[in-house]
Amino acid sequence: MTEPTTSQNQTTDLQGLIESILFVASGPVPITRLARTLGVTASVVRKALKTLDETYAERGLRLLRIDNTVQLTTAPENSEMVETFLGIEVLPSRLSQAALEVLSIIAYMQPVTRPQIDEVRGVNSDGALRTLLSRGLLEEVGRLEGPGRPILYGTSPEFMQYFGLSDLAELPALPENLDPDAEPATSAEGESDTSEAESEALDESEEPTEMETQAD
Repeated sequence: MTEPTTSQNQTTDLQGLIESILFVASGPVPITRLARTLGVTASVVRKALKTLDETYAERGLRLLRIDNTVQLTTAPENSEMVETFLGIEVLPSRLSQAALEVLSIIAYMQPVTRPQIDEVRGVNSDGALRTLLSRGLLEEVGRLEGPGRPILYGTSPEFMQYFGLSDLAELPALPENLDPDAEPATSAEGESDTSEAESEALDESEEPTEMETQAD
């Protein structure tokens, strides 16, 4: 099927229309909805978004993509000044080791349940999950069909902004020798959930990891 052809002016107008819609949208907008609203194909919308991406590269705006949705956001490098202007408490630049472990597992395995996270880590992850949810870096994305219907967690748009990502595909590649079928680590005998809570309280003194370095 041949895609509809447009003139240079029409293409520019399309970019402006998309920009206006994303500006007034309250959250991520499905690309299919943009296409339906504008009366064009999703492929045409993606081409226009690519051009907008290039336009924003040296400006204070960015296009944030999550799955097949797109959202207009501020540039990550400007976040501190924007948060100061809005009177928003700036997130700490460092997270605890426990929180980073949970965040990494969810980022690469999402959607994922808390029992699945616990299985990978070998310890209870309730404390780290609460911390990450309260900071807006995670969100509930549904429930798993099965006994108890456990909550499924995924990363949020705030996670993408916090780490300066426009797409999850930009996450650092996992080590080639990482075995996804490896047995989960087991906690030391007698270890309780209190140790993780204590770890959460010590987050500011830890050295930054690769993910933290990206956030800087």
